[in-house]
Amino acid sequence: MEKPAESPTPTTFKYLDILTVVFVLVLVLSNVASSAKIIDWGISLGTLPLSFDAGTVLFPISYIIGDVLTEVYGFKRSRRIIWIGFGMLAFSALVFWLVQVLPGEATWQVSVGQYSYDQILGSMSSGAIVVASLTGYLAGSFSNAIMMAAMKVLTKGKLLWTRTIGSSIVGQAFDTFAFILVASWLGVFPLSLFWSLTITNYIFKLIVEVVVTPITYWVVNGLKRSEGVDVFDDGTNLSPFKF
Repeated sequence: MEKPAESPTPTTFKYLDILTVVFVLVLVLSNVASSAKIIDWGISLGTLPLSFDAGTVLFPISYIIGDVLTEVYGFKRSRRIIWIGFGMLAFSALVFWLVQVLPGEATWQVSVGQYSYDQILGSMSSGAIVVASLTGYLAGSFSNAIMMAAMKVLTKGKLLWTRTIGSSIVGQAFDTFAFILVASWLGVFPLSLFWSLTITNYIFKLIVEVVVTPITYWVVNGLKRSEGVDVFDDGTNLSPFKF
């Protein structure tokens, strides 16, 4: 098996902090967009209309970054960043709740109003969307990262596309189904849209993953050369319950 490159100390990494920031930013923004709008493409799969929550436009980027993190820096660092993302999602929900309960200024109440805030951003701080988002995020992110790490060892670092697409098939399935199931069950989305949202989200996310595979190759190869690291998780404890 290809010998892993010697890992430098974390302080010598040039791009890991940037990837972490972008990963967390995409997570938070996609959750805000998900609570704000449901998009209708105007097309159907048979009798099933293809509609999706707006966060789906951004969310696949987090999986692409997750693939890059695990492939280049290894599961241990990827796991740590996943937990950081979890903490920031929970913190953003707390901030939106605090903003929601603070008293609104009189002019703002007339021009915008508490009702408008509650309808658009209020669900970001509701227990329902928070539970749904965090459940889907943890299930999807960790299944994706574990698959990436295990398949890299199995393929001896070759055939990157099999890992990025294969891990996304599993990770996106866990994430999409868990998020929409919990959100629909708790009243965030209408139950009548469950299969429409689930199938459309899943298909869209996988299409994005496939389309950007050449870019993923370019980023991964560039980072490995620049950072001087190519971690193989042979013997790594792949439990998600560590930090």
